[in-house]
Amino acid sequence: MADLCQSGMNQFNVLERTQGMNNDETKVTVGLGYTLNLGNFQSLRIDLSVSDSKRNGENTADAFERVYAFVEQKLSEKVKESLEEADNK
Repeated sequence: MADLCQSGMNQFNVLERTQGMNNDETKVTVGLGYTLNLGNFQSLRIDLSVSDSKRNGENTADAFERVYAFVEQKLSEKVKESLEEADNK
């Protein structure tokens, strides 16, 4: 999926380590996007962004990896759907 993601954005809220934040306050946001060239000077842009709270027993890095994997999987599914739809037209 890494080759499908032209651009990516991730944010870590690392205040937990410096200010002792609890799980309800630590958020992780991951956003990925892909631009599909449809030919004839047309393209389709797909962007997906998800924010979630850190879960019990997770550190911030674990939460990021979980959310990133989810976003990457869903974006990959949507890109494949779009490719199939474009091929059928």
